[in-house]
Amino acid sequence: MLQDYMPVLLHIIVGVGFATVALFANVLLGRAGKRNADKDMVYECGMVPETAGQPRFSVKFYLVAMLFILFDIEVVFMYPWAVIFSDFVARFGTTILWSMLSFVLILLFGYVYAIKKGALDWSR
Repeated sequence: MLQDYMPVLLHIIVGVGFATVALFANVLLGRAGKRNADKDMVYECGMVPETAGQPRFSVKFYLVAMLFILFDIEVVFMYPWAVIFSDFVARFGTTILWSMLSFVLILLFGYVYAIKKGALDWSR
């Protein structure tokens, strides 16, 4: 039984050993360079960078992205429901219809709340 796990144990030992040796070699052989503004400057194909990198995104961008994911998941749940709707109505009656209507109603309330809070208003 122990012989079955020996290759895994050997693999773990070799991995940890290599990482440890590499870190210690870096500390022993590496040399801390002196930092200055020229070394810390971003290298942009030999050109001096004119801007400060990536522009910041507004929080509204992330809010709209989260709302998109929320309503996209709604469609993911509604598609299989629509495919099996006729089979389930024959077996369970209108229970499946009322459950989906309550799901859509909860999402509709969330959508109205997002609109009232101005989450989709890009002018602000």
